Order: sequence, then C-alpha cells, then structure tokens
Amino acid sequence: MNNASSLDHFKAQAAAAALELVEPGMTLGLGTGSTSAIFLELLAQRVAAGELPGLVGVATSLAVEQRARRFGLTVASLDERPVLDLTVDGADEVDPELNVIKGGGGALLREKIVAQASRRLVLVVDHTKLSPTLGVTWPVPIEVIPFGWRTHLPFFEKLGAEVVVRMAANQTPYHTDQDNLILDCRFGPIHNLEGLAEQLSRRAGLVEHGLFLGMADEVIAASPEGIQRLRRDGSA
Repeated sequence: MNNASSLDHFKAQAAAAALELVEPGMTLGLGTGSTSAIFLELLAQRVAAGELPGLVGVATSLAVEQRARRFGLTVASLDERPVLDLTVDGADEVDPELNVIKGGGGALLREKIVAQASRRLVLVVDHTKLSPTLGVTWPVPIEVIPFGWRTHLPFFEKLGAEVVVRMAANQTPYHTDQDNLILDCRFGPIHNLEGLAEQLSRRAGLVEHGLFLGMADEVIAASPEGIQRLRRDGSA
C-alpha cells in the first residue's frame, strides 16, 4: 500500500467512526475536504438503505451541496435549518487542545458559520494532521475581498508571514463561493493563537481566517494504531 492509499484508508476509518454518531432525524452539517467527502459517501449509503430516515444535511460549500443532492440526500439551507445537531468536517492541522487550521478546501467561511450553528462539531482526520503546534505543517488560509487585497501584504509580513495567493487549476486566482480570494499565510509555529486571531479579525478587508479556536468538541483521528477520539473535555 503506497502512502496516498494508506492515508485514504485512515481517512475512511475516521469517517466511518464519525458515522456512528449520526442518528435519524438529525440536521447534519456536511463538511468540505477529502475526509469529509468519504464521510458523505458513507452517509449516503446508509440513507439509501433506509437506516437514517428524516436526515437533513446543510452543506459547507456549493460543491458539497451539489454532491449531496446527486447522492440523493435531502439538503436544506442554513436559513431553513439555523440550528444543527451535529457537523462532521475535516481539518488541515490539529493541536493537542483541539484548536485547528481549516480552509484547505477553500470553504473556511461557510465552514466556520456552520460550525457556530452546530450543537456539536466533530472533525475527522488521519494521523498526519495531528501537530504539537498549529502552523508547523500548514499555512493559515485567509479569505479576503478582491478589492485592495495587495494592501494586506505588508500587514502580513509585519506579522512574520510568507504569503501565497491561492491559485485554481487553470492557474488563475482561486475564488471562493463568495467570490473572494484566499491568501495562504505561512506563519511557522504559532505560539499565540488568540493574539493572532484577534489581529486578523480587526483588519478591514479580511473576511475570515482559518483558525478555528475552541470550536471542535471532538476530533476522530485514524492511524496505524487505530482510532483515537480526542475530546475537549479531556476524555478519550
């Protein structure tokens, strides 16, 4: 088994473990990303088998919404279902306190809004996403409006970041579902997460950042040693 297929195997294990938390009649947040995509497919199989009647999904991106509908799932908007029982989403990097970096799939703004509306946020990852400190392995995605985006570069540089404009497959700047840009900001190990998040939140033109602090209730991580469940309350 090569490395890519090995990681896919672990992602599938994490997704299957999260599926055990889904109950009939739930309003369920549907995350974006590779592990969330596996979860969505497994979820659709259970719904098709009649095991989860009354389930309604709320998607974190237009692409996920379209895919969910193709799978035959019932999908509602967040306005129609403003309170979610559970959201299952992925993450790019997770620290021991369950703070995470998200946004590698480009849906960080909608993901954060859906997470805020959820009674419970569970993240599914493979073991490579676990990190002693955020910023070690992943940049912080920051969604910015196109107007004046270059004016933010000196600001990020003063914060010690190396900035890359995210590009689409056709080598033009990537645009989010809100038609904004994403700047991937590599800060290195981030030792003051709250301080950085506060500075980013105060900056006009920055729509949202990919630091999800104190939001995840549980992280399900799959590794060669098996499934690890990390919970905010410290239980395992």
